[in-house]
Amino acid sequence: MTPIDPPQRELVFVGGGHAHALALRMLAMEPPPGLRLTLISPAPLTPYSGMLPGLLAGHYSLEDTHIDLTRFCQWAGVRFLTDTVTALDPVNRVLRCEQRGELQYDLLSIDIGSQPELDSVPGAREHAVPVKPVAGLWQRWTQLQSTTKAGEDIAIVGGGAGSVEVAMAMAHRFGENGPALSLYCGADQVLPDYPSRVRRVVEAQLKKLGIALHCGHRVARVESRRLHFEHGGDAPFATLIWSTGAAPAPWIAESGLPVDRRGFMAVDDTLRSTGFANVFGAGDIATQIANVRPKAGVFAVRQAPVLAHNLAAAACGNALREHRPQRRFLSLMSLGEKRAVAERNGLSIAGDWVWRWKDSIDRRFMNQFTQLQERSMAPAKSPGAPMPCGGCGAKVSAKVLTEVLDELRRQYPDHAPPPGAVDAVPLPGDAPVVQSVDMLRALVADPWRMGRIAAQHALSDLYASGADPRSAQALIVLPFAAPALLRRDLLAVLRGAMEVLTAADCSLLGGHSMEGPELQVGFVVNGTTSGAVLEKTSGQPGDQLILTRPLGSGALFAAQMQSRADGRHVEAALMALERGNGAAARIARDHGASALTDVTGFGLAGHLAEMLGSRLSARVTLAALPVYDGALKAMAAGIFSTLHEGNRDAVSQQVKLSNNSERGQLLFDPQTSGGLLMSVAAQRVDEVLGLLRETDTEAAVIGELRDAGAGGPLIEAA
Repeated sequence: MTPIDPPQRELVFVGGGHAHALALRMLAMEPPPGLRLTLISPAPLTPYSGMLPGLLAGHYSLEDTHIDLTRFCQWAGVRFLTDTVTALDPVNRVLRCEQRGELQYDLLSIDIGSQPELDSVPGAREHAVPVKPVAGLWQRWTQLQSTTKAGEDIAIVGGGAGSVEVAMAMAHRFGENGPALSLYCGADQVLPDYPSRVRRVVEAQLKKLGIALHCGHRVARVESRRLHFEHGGDAPFATLIWSTGAAPAPWIAESGLPVDRRGFMAVDDTLRSTGFANVFGAGDIATQIANVRPKAGVFAVRQAPVLAHNLAAAACGNALREHRPQRRFLSLMSLGEKRAVAERNGLSIAGDWVWRWKDSIDRRFMNQFTQLQERSMAPAKSPGAPMPCGGCGAKVSAKVLTEVLDELRRQYPDHAPPPGAVDAVPLPGDAPVVQSVDMLRALVADPWRMGRIAAQHALSDLYASGADPRSAQALIVLPFAAPALLRRDLLAVLRGAMEVLTAADCSLLGGHSMEGPELQVGFVVNGTTSGAVLEKTSGQPGDQLILTRPLGSGALFAAQMQSRADGRHVEAALMALERGNGAAARIARDHGASALTDVTGFGLAGHLAEMLGSRLSARVTLAALPVYDGALKAMAAGIFSTLHEGNRDAVSQQVKLSNNSERGQLLFDPQTSGGLLMSVAAQRVDEVLGLLRETDTEAAVIGELRDAGAGGPLIEAA
């Protein structure tokens, strides 16, 4: 048995800001012993603010300007949780999240940036598009480029560097025949904190790009399509972009963390909260009380080495370092086109070469997160780390299990395991019972999400039989860890699973949990049928084949394991895997499907071959197969699931492929929590498709059943 060092404590990073991204990279290269790293962020991509103007101007793609947190965390050995933090209890060390509820931590670091201040101006929140979060701005910007008409009014409220860069980027992108852009500044001059030469360069560029500059126009209130100013005037707009001073997320002050007068988190020069020794903060959300600086990305980048050192030191009980932010810094401002102006210490210069200089700096920063070199994934070792034994059955301790089950009973009183230690329980109901079992290794390092996916994966066999779920028992293997972390992981897995089981009116009656080298989640599920079980082999010649979920999850997650998948594609697939097949199965059962199965580990070809029996053949239209984004790209790069070749060999005598393209290889790709494959009489296909789409179920006709004939059951795919 190989000695390992199970994690003893957990460091949770909230937000994927510049300081966190750099600090995580540093910690990944030298992992602190006994410390588990978790990052929680609302989306798989996080923007690099320095390249936002270039993105709006069309100089960069979205991929150029965003860090793929899913891919980066996979490389770094960091658990990545897609969620939004909405509250914090620093006394009890608990975060509250939008989707998964509570999340505990031992050490916490916060780097969530800031947003434009909207609430001080009546109507701004209702009618304006803030420049942050960038995801919202980008979505609105892509719409504007196709819908905005020449001469239409676009108003930008701001006056600082951010608003100026956004205005010039938009004007450049629209070109000469674009809408009328106006920049409204509350101050008497644009860029009031910059030297006069920089202002002259920017004012000349604004004029060149046709942007109307209105200084001394402080907005008093916003109404639909109209700005009202403090001096009494007003101005129309079709679209309003808001880029004023920074404001913090309200939950920071509401948490009880010490804050400055504006509500930003107060930290000392070690970047630690002035009120809680196990909470750190960096970037725009934090204010170094002894060394206050403007809210600018350059400071976050400079904080990263000290933050990484101090988080590791705090975990190990070592001395912390102090961060002394520079008083003056280089400012590089884009001018819409590929020109920029640089300023430092009152000196400034502008030109094409300045933009190229800025571009090289920005790309060098991003290369740290895109050009990921292979690294050793061996965990850091602590001297004398104990060796987990198997003599106890590797069971999770009774104390941990009891605490988790008590918590589940409070949250899910009607569907959680009943109190009392029992080794076997009677199944509820007196109708005919069907039973199935399934188990998964972790696709992602998020235990809450894996609980949801594994529960849906197991229930799918019941749905494919036409049964209604009634009860389940869990089998869970948790990665070796200290008892406190085991409790968090077990609770997260079961919370995720209970959300799925409760929605299906399925009670969790018990189960078994143990420790092992990796997370594995499985369920035995039972269901009852109101009539005969819907057989998978009862299809008829002429029936159309309907598939209710994309293919390609095997290849996509194989690429994810190698840090070669796009985080957006992984996130979209995970969201699909978390959806159940219950609604689709009821439609199949109640509206005349002749046969039904689910498409999982044996791939489409393997499960379709089971459906054919000895009397049917099938023709599959490859172009009609729905595919997860990123799956075909992974296959083209030679990335396949380890089960792919075995699936192909198992049906090689039955499958006749017209070509060996990636679409053809989809037939053999193993699926996790896959969709349903149903055969439906041709005259009922439109009805069934319509009903499926009403439940937001993706569905496609992918082929038809035929008589097997003398050649026996064959799958022809073209």
